[in-house]
Amino acid sequence: MILLKNKEQIDGMRKAGALLYEVLQTLKEEIRPGMSTEDLNQRADELIRRGNAIPSFLNYEGFPASLCTSVNDVIVHGVPSKDDVLREGDIISLDCGLILDGWQADSALTAPVGKISEKAQRLIDVTEACFFAGAFQARVGNTLGDIGYAVQSLAAREGYGVVRDLSGHGIGRDMHEDPYVYNFGIPGVGFAIRKGMTIAIEPMITEGDWHVDSEEDGTFVKTVDGLLASHYEHTLAITSGDAPELLTLPGFRWKDRGYEEAAK
Repeated sequence: MILLKNKEQIDGMRKAGALLYEVLQTLKEEIRPGMSTEDLNQRADELIRRGNAIPSFLNYEGFPASLCTSVNDVIVHGVPSKDDVLREGDIISLDCGLILDGWQADSALTAPVGKISEKAQRLIDVTEACFFAGAFQARVGNTLGDIGYAVQSLAAREGYGVVRDLSGHGIGRDMHEDPYVYNFGIPGVGFAIRKGMTIAIEPMITEGDWHVDSEEDGTFVKTVDGLLASHYEHTLAITSGDAPELLTLPGFRWKDRGYEEAAK
């Protein structure tokens, strides 16, 4: 069942999203070679609680941390460790969620560790572009298939794979609500997008094969060929027939990404 949100409820999610944006931007700025992924996890937990929020991921389905730290060929669900030390040239995906006044926010980004290769930076850039292409389709009158197709087609044109085993999702009071929001699809097919929907769109893009391998508990989901992967995610709200609001990216304007502000 898809739970539509009213203006007051979206206002609550907006506040949670703004706090999560601050958390992730701080973490991104503090990433350095030589620090451990557990250092980042502890910092994320500190920042979330300082904002009077609760980490969404900690103990969620047994996950032992407040932050997912996925390095290089790890796509998602990397578990922080003091023994996992970042090196110059790595890329790391930070996936984080929090609960503020009962409302969830979920967001992810992939960041460089020091100076990285041009091909690694290109993967990060294309992954972000795939998100915006998909998110722009999240408006009344379109379908979930339009979102997935936009992500998939852009990634394919750039020569990358799109992970199919994992998806975005609805979000609200719970971290994972209906519907699933896949990163592949057929235009015009799937659930019709409605005003009041709040969803997390999260392309997971691979340098090579899109198939995955993971631990039995679902942690450390990796590329099967050992090539790099990148992850980018925002929580958004569909409030009208116009392009959606990105709740975890305060102040964002679609025209700044080369899109028209409104998509009638």
